Amino acid sequence: MNENDLRDCFAMFALNGLISAADGRFDMEAVAISAYKQADAMLEARKPKAEEGIVAIKKRVRKT
Repeated sequence: MNENDLRDCFAMFALNGLISAADGRFDMEAVAISAYKQADAMLEARKPKAEEGIVAIKKRVRKT
């Protein structure tokens, strides 16, 4: 699955949640835009964060 497919999948689930939470009155275009914004945020959250501080120290392993 490439990143565009994953983005569409995330947007589909976000759209489902947004429509379910609405009280029956919503602007479909605005909801779709919001779903893709949420999908973009999900993709961004999947990216590994740079390690900082003591967690960035890697244990050395001696080769025998």
